[in-house]
Amino acid sequence: MNKVTKVLIYSFITNIILALIKIVSGVVGACGALIADGVHSLSDTFTDVFAILGHKLSMKPADNEHPFGHGKIEYITCIVIGFVIMTMGFIIIYNGIFNKPVVPNILTVVVSVFVIVAKLVLSRYILNRGKKYGSNILVASGKESLTDVISSVVVLISILISQLGNVFVYADMVAMIIIGILILKIAYNILSENFSSLLGKRVIDNDYIEKLEEIIYMEPEIKGIDTLIVLKYGSIYQLNLEVSMDANIVLKDAHDVLDNIEENLKKYDPKLVHIIIHVSPYKY
Repeated sequence: MNKVTKVLIYSFITNIILALIKIVSGVVGACGALIADGVHSLSDTFTDVFAILGHKLSMKPADNEHPFGHGKIEYITCIVIGFVIMTMGFIIIYNGIFNKPVVPNILTVVVSVFVIVAKLVLSRYILNRGKKYGSNILVASGKESLTDVISSVVVLISILISQLGNVFVYADMVAMIIIGILILKIAYNILSENFSSLLGKRVIDNDYIEKLEEIIYMEPEIKGIDTLIVLKYGSIYQLNLEVSMDANIVLKDAHDVLDNIEENLKKYDPKLVHIIIHVSPYKY
């Protein structure tokens, strides 16, 4: 079991526990917003399942039909996660509009505080691991978990305000609508980012690109870099490179230079799995 899968399993188990605590407490304490928050957490478990399956599929090796591997399955998985989250957002907004106003039990405050702390710790853990491992799936799951923290804070505030009575009893319904909007926002971010990556998103990191250029220019035969494009394929990169060399260089020597460049680049960043290099004659 690899590191990414372990993180997703930890998240899966934690989300189930938190979701059940929220839903049961929401029913017992007559808090619609807490129930909605529990449903939101429950949706995390579904997204974690999709994430685990998507990550395993994306790690399949290249074959004849997919010479660059199956890394883009990761983006498709994230898109599915985005649509699941969007659906939950619309359902919660609908219930917030048409539910009857109630005053939640004050004990739901204790539950809300507990889940806020637990979810905050979980979301930061997933995001940190996602950035460390370069996993889009973990980052998407971590962002979704972070919105769960925000929604739980909204629930806590609504519970406290509703205790004032009168018109404030609508605080629970308003909180449900706010939670729904927050969920829709994160769904939009996940969908837009991964649709862009699925189409072939270019890695734009000046420091990273400059380091690649520095490694390429370590070979004295390289007179110029005409094209350097890094594309993301899930957790791996493809580098399309065009360099200029002396037009009179011996083919064998040129081949050895390119081999050295490819070896040094992969040594610097193992994510550069596919490297395509084209050579052009240098124009003095």
